[in-house]
Amino acid sequence: MPANRNALIRYKTIDNCLRNPYRRWTLEDLVDACSDALYEYEGIDKGISKRTVQMDIQMMRSEKLGYNAPIVVYENKYYKYEDPEYSITQTPLNEQDLKMMSEAVEVLRQFKGFSYFTEMSEIINRLEDHVASARMKTTPVIDFEKNESLKGLDYLDTIYHAIVNEHPIQLKYRSFKARSANSFIFYPYLLKEYRNRWFVYGVRGNGRILQNLALDRIQSLEVLPQEHYIKNTFFDPNTFFDDLVGVTKNSGSVAEKVGFKVAAAEAPYIITKPIHRSQQLVERLPDGSVILEIEVVINHELERVFFGYVDGIEILYPKTLVELMSRKLEKAAKQYTKSK
Repeated sequence: MPANRNALIRYKTIDNCLRNPYRRWTLEDLVDACSDALYEYEGIDKGISKRTVQMDIQMMRSEKLGYNAPIVVYENKYYKYEDPEYSITQTPLNEQDLKMMSEAVEVLRQFKGFSYFTEMSEIINRLEDHVASARMKTTPVIDFEKNESLKGLDYLDTIYHAIVNEHPIQLKYRSFKARSANSFIFYPYLLKEYRNRWFVYGVRGNGRILQNLALDRIQSLEVLPQEHYIKNTFFDPNTFFDDLVGVTKNSGSVAEKVGFKVAAAEAPYIITKPIHRSQQLVERLPDGSVILEIEVVINHELERVFFGYVDGIEILYPKTLVELMSRKLEKAAKQYTKSK
């Protein structure tokens, strides 16, 4: 019988405690830690009994969930893992798990050719690789880009369900520029990933300005299922990103044609991996360099892409972007001049 959500929270909490070598854990300490975790994640404030934690420990020690956790008692009082490297999060998949995952992967692979499932290709490849490496006990042959230290990922599921169920959320949020965090009600409409960071699009309070908030800047979040939800009439998620590099775009932003000259050494790379889907080849020059053009909203992310090719790209138009890049490059050059 699968463990319920509260039990899994307790198991994970006990696991975190026993992996901490700098503290000695009594049964009472584990009870307190589990009670705190249930209050933090589920809002349960009635606490739990010693018997519940004792049964949790027995369950973690057993084979029922596949943990076989080496939990021991020393000095007749304190709990720890006999193997200090053990964690329930590192429990290997058993043969039945692998069989079920293999079957699931086979089903998912049937949908690879359908447009609706195009974005699932990476997930399917990841599953295939994980199952194969677990069965063969080999190292993985696919390494996907990831940022395991990124904060805010634990809010993903909550925000996703808030969007699906049309529930406002109460946020405590601190932007990079703010001195302190602000609390406000937010109406979420869309989750978006960009370069291993997650953002949520929506409107704040009674405002009418579309915003995107970085999940790693959220300090606390509460779903408000009883509050009135303002539905999305601000943007069409299906077309909103068509003229965008990155995530920053105001509702009234207009795309502009951006022309740039690419040095010969960089040209093959940028031609085969366009900066934006609208990229067009305007001219090939005798020295091997090329002139390209894209039609996009000019934003901070686009600037950062161009700065990544600082000695290989020259912006030709529009004039506003040329002047902006020039000012920032001059400022950067002065910093290096001063350091000499």
